[in-house]
Amino acid sequence: MWKMNPLVEDARDFAERAHKGQTRKYTGAAYIVHPVAVAASVAGVGADDETVAAALLHDVLEDTGCTAARLARLFGVRVARIVMQVTNPSTWATGNRAARKRMDRLHLRSACPEAKTIKLADVIDNVESIKEHDPKFARVYLREKRLLLPFLREGNTSLYQIAVGVLEGV
Repeated sequence: MWKMNPLVEDARDFAERAHKGQTRKYTGAAYIVHPVAVAASVAGVGADDETVAAALLHDVLEDTGCTAARLARLFGVRVARIVMQVTNPSTWATGNRAARKRMDRLHLRSACPEAKTIKLADVIDNVESIKEHDPKFARVYLREKRLLLPFLREGNTSLYQIAVGVLEGV
């Protein structure tokens, strides 16, 4: 577990409240287990407190009613900026799945190394569950994430290598 300083603690509490009532798709576990796992991976490779906080908050803009302005007020501009860079800009209205994923990859291309590190941890945490519970969709998901990997090279090297390993096969 990482050092729970006030910023990280507040981010964890906020993420838990923001995701209250949400569950993981395949397991039914409380959604907060995912951001906590992502944050633990990011902290485990030596990320600073603001990056760990952003990892805890990485899905709140996509999955809740929270805004970037609110994150900036509560956690600072840097945390909000990192979360915005990890957040997919595409929506269902953007186009078909291929178009949306292309837009998301291009968005991540210009993200900071901290955001790319969080995205790597996010992919790693999602892959095993998807492979186990939905092998058919796993083929699609893994193909999409393999296309994403070149855009994440500036993220943490250790997490990048783990991501390459988990995306092999299927």
